[in-house]
Amino acid sequence: MREAKTHRDAWLDAAFAMLAEGGVDNVRVEPLARRLKVTKGGFYWHFKDRADLLAVMLVRWRDGRAEVITRHAQPGPDETAEDVLRRLLARYLNHPNPRGAAIEMGVRDWARHDAEAAEAVAAVDHERLSRVVPLFEALGLDVDEAQARARLFYAYVFGQNLLSPSTNAAEAERQKDRITAILLGGCGR
Repeated sequence: MREAKTHRDAWLDAAFAMLAEGGVDNVRVEPLARRLKVTKGGFYWHFKDRADLLAVMLVRWRDGRAEVITRHAQPGPDETAEDVLRRLLARYLNHPNPRGAAIEMGVRDWARHDAEAAEAVAAVDHERLSRVVPLFEALGLDVDEAQARARLFYAYVFGQNLLSPSTNAAEAERQKDRITAILLGGCGR
């Protein structure tokens, strides 16, 4: 085992990897220490116990997702709301992040049976929707329609991770274009 003190971020990165691989029940102190090739005693320099680690993971996940959507939804110079929505769709659909998707699914599964995880998921969902709803409103939609489109937007983006990839690239591209047209259809410019 390495004797050097393992940084807190290394413990968190390994814990997120274990969450992605097998869910929250897979995140345990001894397997984490083995993965990092250190003794489990080092864990207690950074966390009181497993519950503390899990709480820190939720805060990091929640805050990280909020920071990402805030940054990604920010319009660039001369970018319209439609441009931002198209850019967001392209970012999430054309550049998938398998590890991020696995962590997202792991946290959402965790939230099905844990109140703190459910609160973190609700906060992230709220933040994501609060950044996308105004983009749809800027396209001329009323608040009810903008909220519905924002939910469809995220259902589409995250639902793609649950479907097996298309083997026909041309067909997949046509479907993305059609779904984008449906999401943005009827919006004034």
